[in-house]
Amino acid sequence: MELVKDLPEIFASFSEQRQKSFLSVKEWKDKGKPVVGSYCTYFPKEIAMAAGAASISLCATSDETIPEAEKDLPKNLCPLIKSSYGFAKTDKCPFFYFSDVVVGESTCDGKKKMYELMSEFKDVFFLRLPHEQTEKAVALYRDEIVRLKDYLEQKFEVKITEEMVREATRVNNLANKALKDLYSVMKHDPTPVSGYDIFKVLYGSTFRFDRAALADEVNALREKIEREYAEGKHFEKRPRILITGCPIGGATEKVIRAVEDNGAVVIGYENCSGEKAVGIQVEENAKDIYEALSRRYLAIGCSIMTPNKNRFDSLSEMIDEYHADGVLDMTLQACHTYAIETNKVRRFVTEEKGIPYINVETDYSQSDIGQLNTRVAAFIEML
Repeated sequence: MELVKDLPEIFASFSEQRQKSFLSVKEWKDKGKPVVGSYCTYFPKEIAMAAGAASISLCATSDETIPEAEKDLPKNLCPLIKSSYGFAKTDKCPFFYFSDVVVGESTCDGKKKMYELMSEFKDVFFLRLPHEQTEKAVALYRDEIVRLKDYLEQKFEVKITEEMVREATRVNNLANKALKDLYSVMKHDPTPVSGYDIFKVLYGSTFRFDRAALADEVNALREKIEREYAEGKHFEKRPRILITGCPIGGATEKVIRAVEDNGAVVIGYENCSGEKAVGIQVEENAKDIYEALSRRYLAIGCSIMTPNKNRFDSLSEMIDEYHADGVLDMTLQACHTYAIETNKVRRFVTEEKGIPYINVETDYSQSDIGQLNTRVAAFIEML
C-alpha cells in the first residue's frame, strides 16, 4: 500500500481519523449499512462485523458536553461517563447519531446507570459482563455474546453464521496484531518515534471501519519505521515511561504530553488505548468460536475484575520487554476501581519490579496542566 513519504504526515493522518470518519459514517449510512456504537474494549466487535455493520467508538473524551450531562448526572461522577452521556444527549457526536444501536456493558455502576438513562432516547443493548475470570464467567459471557448475535440478527434482519463470525475474528485478529506489532517498535532503545505518535495511530484506529485495510496500512507504517530506524533515524535516548490506568484520549492526552514535553518518552500503554484493546488474540480455530471470543475479552485486565491478576501479568511483561524506567498510573476522578488499585500497583512496581512509580489523578478539564507538568517533570528528574 502506498503511503505518504514522511512519518509526521502519516501520524497526522491517523490523528485526524476521528474527524475524517464523521463523513465516512454518513456515507456508510447513506448506503443503507448498519452502524453499531460502543464505549468499551469488552465489546466483541467481531459480532457486529459479522452482521455487516460498522463498529465505531463513540465520543467520550472531552469536557465540552459535561455541563449538559450534569443536568441529569451527579457532578462527582467519572468524567468519562459524563462526557459519554453528554455527547449522546446533545447529539454532538455524529457516531452516536448514526448508530442504529449502542452496545453497553456492566463494567461499573456509573456506566450501567448511564446506559439506563441513554436507553430512553437510543436503542441500547446491554451486555451483562461478569467481573471475574473463571470458567463459569467464560460460560456466562459466551451466552451474552450469543444473545448479542441473536439481537443483531433480528435488529438488522440478517443471518449471522458461525463462518461469518470466524471470518470477522480472523480479520480483527490481523488488525489487532498489526497494532501490537506497531507499538512493539518502542522496545527499541532509543525509540524510533515518540509515544504520542504511536498513540495517534492506536486512538485513530478505533474510528476505522475497514479492519482489513487498517491492518495493511499499519503494517506498512511499522515497516517504514523499522527501515528508518535501521538507517539511524531515531529519537535521542530518554527516560522510558510506561503508562497504565484509565483510558486515555482527547482531553487526557495532556498526560502523554506532560511526559514527553518534560524530557521522557512514553514507551507503552498498558491500558484501553493499547495492550488491553489489541494485545490479546482470539483462538480462531477453537471448536466453539463464541467461547473463544468470551475467553479473549474476559482476559482483559481491567480494574473491574476481581481479582485482577491479568493486569499485573501484563504490567510485568511490558515493564521487562519495553525496558521501562518508571510507571505512570493515570486515574480519572471518581473512577473508584482504578483508584482502589493504585496502592497495589504502586507496591508491585516499586517492590517487585524495582522501578519508580507515580500516580496522577485528573479529569477532562485543562485547569491542572501546570500542576501535572510540575509533578511529572519532578518524577522524570528523579529517574
